[in-house]
Amino acid sequence: MPKCFNLTASANWCFRSSFSAAGLRSTITDLGDGTTIHCWVPKKPKSGNPNLVLIHGFGVDSVWQWSETVKILVPHFNIYVPDLVFFGESYTTRPERSESFQAQCVKRVMEANSVWKMSLVGMSYGGFVAYSMAAQFKECVERVVICCAGVCLEEKDIKNGLFPVNDVDVAAAILLPETAETMRELLRYAFVKPPKALPSCLLNDFIDEMCTDFLEERRDLLRAIPKDRKLSDLPKITQPTLIIWGEKDQIFPVELAHRLKRHLGENAELVILEGTGHSFAHEKPKEFHKLLKTFLLASSCNQKLYPSSTVPT
Repeated sequence: MPKCFNLTASANWCFRSSFSAAGLRSTITDLGDGTTIHCWVPKKPKSGNPNLVLIHGFGVDSVWQWSETVKILVPHFNIYVPDLVFFGESYTTRPERSESFQAQCVKRVMEANSVWKMSLVGMSYGGFVAYSMAAQFKECVERVVICCAGVCLEEKDIKNGLFPVNDVDVAAAILLPETAETMRELLRYAFVKPPKALPSCLLNDFIDEMCTDFLEERRDLLRAIPKDRKLSDLPKITQPTLIIWGEKDQIFPVELAHRLKRHLGENAELVILEGTGHSFAHEKPKEFHKLLKTFLLASSCNQKLYPSSTVPT
């Protein structure tokens, strides 16, 4: 069978070029313990701009997750975009697989770039990492945005039917697709209106380019998320926090958004985007970026984004 044009590699080049055009440069930081982290950093940080760290989710590397967000927010912030361990060019020989370890690695990269105060935006798995950073490094993290990240899940939720599947390894098989059909299944979970008529050769091309490296290590990252997890053990972060969720999220059901809001109380604001799911950043980009700008640039955590917790669309 003829091979499709390598659209994934071309798109990856375009995303990287857009980061460079936005004033970011690619760096590799050796943390000295068997861990190296790739991170996009400002070519020339602006002294008057606050620092913002964008932490990607599980499906793609950072440039795929944040290309549009970087273009919109770079006039207002010094933006730092790391690849988490086992994504992109980031790697470790250490055995740690927790979001706590990922958070420590991101913090050390920020230190290497002389960044001591920052706000965080974490998408899905990146939200687990952002939450852990806020809990571990309270004096450094100023504001937090948690996007569709089930940090309040408990290990028992999986067997109790909160999720569409009741086994972590089954979930890993979907979230780490190895065939075109599994990729289509993942898209059906992630999008309310998934892309249609995608040829298998394009999906296989994406898998070959983006989903084959560190496959077993990524499975371990997924297995580590729910292991022995209890809400009673989850620290309450103290920074002003915005929680954004898609109303029809099938990966982390919206119940987890309400649970996190209850856990954090008045310190957090919850916004649910109607008519969208886990990939709301792609399905409702204008609403998403408006929320980010309003919250991150607000002078007071008492400023409310909307009169209710649901954004009409």
